[in-house]
Amino acid sequence: MSSTLKPQSSSPFPFDGELYPARNKRFKELVFFVHFYEGNKKQLLRHIRLVNGFGFDAFAFHLHGTHQDFLSLKLPISPKGSFGIKHLYADQIEMLLNLLPQEKIVFSFSNPSGSAIEALARRRCSDIKALICDSGPSNRFLNSAIRLYQQNNPSQAKPFSYAFAPIMGFGWSPYLHQDIHKDLKIFPAYFPILSIRGWKDALISPQHIDEIFEPHKQLQWRKLDLPLAGHILGLRDFRDDYAPALENFLNEVATPIHSESL
Repeated sequence: MSSTLKPQSSSPFPFDGELYPARNKRFKELVFFVHFYEGNKKQLLRHIRLVNGFGFDAFAFHLHGTHQDFLSLKLPISPKGSFGIKHLYADQIEMLLNLLPQEKIVFSFSNPSGSAIEALARRRCSDIKALICDSGPSNRFLNSAIRLYQQNNPSQAKPFSYAFAPIMGFGWSPYLHQDIHKDLKIFPAYFPILSIRGWKDALISPQHIDEIFEPHKQLQWRKLDLPLAGHILGLRDFRDDYAPALENFLNEVATPIHSESL
C-alpha cells in the first residue's frame, strides 16, 4: 500500500528537503532522490509513490542553481570553492546526506547523477547501500548539452546550439564529466548500481551511459534496458517493465526491518 504522499511538514532540511514516509515501512533504508536538471521534487512524485509502496521512506529536495544564473553572471562557485553547477549540486547533495542519519539508497536522474556520484565519492559511500541512475549520466556532456539546447530552442538554427554548448558545458563543470571516473574509482568494491536507460532517449544515449560505468570493473552494476523509452520516461510509459526490475534491485540491496531483531 502506498503512502498518501504527504511530506513531513516540519522538515528542518535546507533546499526544500522533505521526508515522504511509507505508510507500511518494510525496509531500514531511505530512498534519497536527486531530480533531473531544471526539474523539481514534485516531478518525482510518481517515483516516490512507487518506492513508498515497496515499503521505503523517501526524501526529495530542490537542486538550487541553473545555467540561467551562470549567464546572468552569478558564478556557480560552491561553498567548497569548486566552479560549476555540477559541483554546486554535489555540495547540496552531500550536505543533505550528512543530515540524514539512516542508511540510504540514492536514486538520481539524468546528468545530475554525476553530482550524486561526486557527493558519494566525497563521503566514500558512507551509509549508502546502493545507487540507481535513471537516464544518465553521460560520458559525453557536450553532446547531451547540444541536444538539450536544440530541444528547448527548436526554432533556432543548429549553429547556435553548437556555439552555446561549450559555454553550457563550462558552466556545468570545467571537467565536463571526466572527473566522474576519478570519483567512481573511490567507490568500494562490489558497490551495487542499477543503470536505467531508454533506447529512444533523445538527450543521452545508452552508449554514453555505458562509457561511464564500464571502465570500473570493481562495481557491481547492471542495466535495465527499456527499448522504447525516452529520457526519464521509463516509469511513466513502461511501468510493467520498470517497476518489477526496480523492486527486485531494491529487495536485493535493502535491509528488511524484521531482520534487525534476529
